[in-house]
Amino acid sequence: MAERRSRSDRPDRPDRPQRRQRVDLTRKIAWEVMRAVEEQDAYVNLLLPALLRENAVSGRDAAFTTELTHGTIRRSRTYDAVLDSLAPKGIDAPVRDILRLGTHQLLAMRVPSHAAVATSVDLTRAVIGHRPASFVNAVLRKVAGADLETWLARVAPPYESDPVGHLAVVHAHPRWVVEALQDALGAQADASELTALLEADNAAPQVTLVARPGVTEPDDLAGLEGTAGKWSPYAFTLEGGDPGAIEAVREGRAGVQDEGSQLVAIAAAGIPVEGRDARWLDLCAGPGGKAALLGALGALRGADLVANEVAPHRAELVRSAVRLLDNTEVVVHDGRTLETDEPYDRVVVDAPCTGLGALRRRPEARWRRQPSDLDGLVPLQRALLDHALDLVRVGGVVTYATCSPHLAETRGVVEAVVGAREDVELLDVTAVLPGVPHLDRSAPYAQLWPHLHGTDAMFVAAVRRVR
Repeated sequence: MAERRSRSDRPDRPDRPQRRQRVDLTRKIAWEVMRAVEEQDAYVNLLLPALLRENAVSGRDAAFTTELTHGTIRRSRTYDAVLDSLAPKGIDAPVRDILRLGTHQLLAMRVPSHAAVATSVDLTRAVIGHRPASFVNAVLRKVAGADLETWLARVAPPYESDPVGHLAVVHAHPRWVVEALQDALGAQADASELTALLEADNAAPQVTLVARPGVTEPDDLAGLEGTAGKWSPYAFTLEGGDPGAIEAVREGRAGVQDEGSQLVAIAAAGIPVEGRDARWLDLCAGPGGKAALLGALGALRGADLVANEVAPHRAELVRSAVRLLDNTEVVVHDGRTLETDEPYDRVVVDAPCTGLGALRRRPEARWRRQPSDLDGLVPLQRALLDHALDLVRVGGVVTYATCSPHLAETRGVVEAVVGAREDVELLDVTAVLPGVPHLDRSAPYAQLWPHLHGTDAMFVAAVRRVR
């Protein structure tokens, strides 16, 4: 009998080539970002661009990866409702992220069903192993059997019996966030307006630039593909592309800044003060976008700006943003205890907040934030505003802003601080934003909305020190 040869001794057989594991790079990057968000509390807006550069992914592939990543994370809990209805025994987290990506392609992107399923199976084999591949294939084929509207009708609570729960599932927001946004819209808002806001939160925002006055002008951006801003005279909205590739942005003459944030700086610089107007303070300046616009506006009027930031690494971002401004100094202090020998004429408090006003550009934030976060943020916001009023001179103005419409972080903070002091008065901040529509002119506050203004949901209030 011939000796039996081991596998290692057998010659290669050309009719049975070794199989190479195929994996689509764009989907692999999206999965890696999702795992980092889940396991390391990573920020999508920081990690994803870095991975795209590292892997030399650009153009249409970069746009596809961005939409796949952002869209999947935004709607992840809605997709979980679909997936859990198909796999009630539970799904391991790494596999769940692949299924979420596949579900987003099937229900919300123009990806053919066979491609969405096949690439998800390939990704499973490449990053997890062969064992769960058949499970991924079976689940996604079931997902592909109905469209998004049909799935939502199956998994969302009926609107008639649970309107908040229905909207939470259909529009992929936590229940507590839906309730907070409903409260912030006010009693005069109907269900259609709340729905419009939730839908706007799920729409990918366009990139908006700011032309920093005195350093560059809006006309300098006119050659780019895009349009002038609607509300800020310094805004320019790009049609697409990488803003980091624009010369004015690289040089610091322009920056990436939501038009709502620009309006905060414009309002802060525009509210009349009594007397001199030469010393300005940005109490919470990181990462530097508002400070750069404030500093540029101040330079045109002969004012100097102190940009304060409590975190040293964020202070470095501020320094980079204001590097072209000779009138701006960056310092590092706790904004609740910052001291000054001479009071300021203007102080801006862009307070740390839940960020519920920027959910469309921070896809992970809606799932990461919890109602308990307010327990720490609201006292901090009150302390910052109260100390800012101590730092401003009599006749000077403090502008308070948050990137959140939550009533506890907005009116609640302002009314608590102002109500506890006898040396301040509320000002009508809407008076310095006359060209901005959809503001409640019966109140002294300005609240911007994604569905009405196309901006983040910025809140702005102004308080004058009267004695």
